[in-house]
Amino acid sequence: MTTPWGEVSLARHPEDPRETLRAWDASDAYLLRHLAAQDVPLTGTVVVLGDRWGALVTALAAHGPTQITDSWLGQEATRANLARAAVEPGVVRLLTTQDPVPERIDVLLVRVPKSLALLEDQLLRLAPAVHADTVVVGTGMVKEIHTSTLTLFERILGPTRTSLAEQKARLIFCTPDPSLTRPTNPWPYAYDLPGDVGGALSGRPVVNHAGVFCADRLDIGTRFFLQHLPATSGVRRVVDLGCGNGIVGTAVALANPAAEVLFTDESFQAVASAEATYKANGVPGHAEFRVGDGLAGVADGSVDVVLNNPPFHSHQATTDATAWRMFTGARRALRPGGELWVVGNRHLGYHVKLRRLFGNSELVAGDRKFVVLRAVRRG
Repeated sequence: MTTPWGEVSLARHPEDPRETLRAWDASDAYLLRHLAAQDVPLTGTVVVLGDRWGALVTALAAHGPTQITDSWLGQEATRANLARAAVEPGVVRLLTTQDPVPERIDVLLVRVPKSLALLEDQLLRLAPAVHADTVVVGTGMVKEIHTSTLTLFERILGPTRTSLAEQKARLIFCTPDPSLTRPTNPWPYAYDLPGDVGGALSGRPVVNHAGVFCADRLDIGTRFFLQHLPATSGVRRVVDLGCGNGIVGTAVALANPAAEVLFTDESFQAVASAEATYKANGVPGHAEFRVGDGLAGVADGSVDVVLNNPPFHSHQATTDATAWRMFTGARRALRPGGELWVVGNRHLGYHVKLRRLFGNSELVAGDRKFVVLRAVRRG
């Protein structure tokens, strides 16, 4: 990426020489050009919220910024990109969306996230640290910035305006107003599942932190999956892979308290939600909650069942790379005879990938929109 201060070499994580998606976009470049052209003073505590792959903090490393992200993969990409730029460890502070925020913020740069709820939650968490002289600039692609986006900045921080578009990107300028009466943060949000979900989950509580998929309701794909989960009696170790708010893994734990359930996701918000959901249901079993890249770090052949509802988006890009990585990790982690159960939109054709990887794929259930597939790890 070309910046006003020179070229920066960037990559996503995990690095793949076949990857065609960049680790930055026009909105990152637009923000950096603006900071240089307007000679914005990058002094005091500089916070970068939502920096997807570390492009912004790598370019601004000389100013010792703090990055706040919900993505474990994004954080790992940032570490690699900083190392590639020969930035010493510790110069850039890396925080998650679950960590305590800085006490004072003098410059706040916001890469607008896909989730409006996550933006709301994070602005409300950061607002007490923002003062009248804080420089606040947001950035995003035109298709990512809506009236509702600007309304959030207005309601939480102060008067807001936008720039002209450049290369389909736009900037957001906000003037903090410390006298604003801010709304109470509605996150995390809890609700009870409908009574017709079936099994032990009917009427049970679910807890969602901001940014988790379908945080205010049970999505139809998960509902379909819950109706067709495998019987796990006698199963020792189950993984809820890409766990989201943990409903699927909690259903297994309720049905089989003797099972050890691993909840894993690359989103810090998701794993916090899964742990909160699990605890809210008072499950007597044993569970582990891990933020990371799928099943990386899980021992080969140590898992009996993997349950997976893979995402098919990486931010705004549609891709099957994440699903393929999840399936590959599941095959490695499963014991011989262990099973991967997948729910997905029918049109995604996951059965083709499973047959290629496992040598088999069985249709367990399907309707016009979704399918539940089962693949067995052969010895």
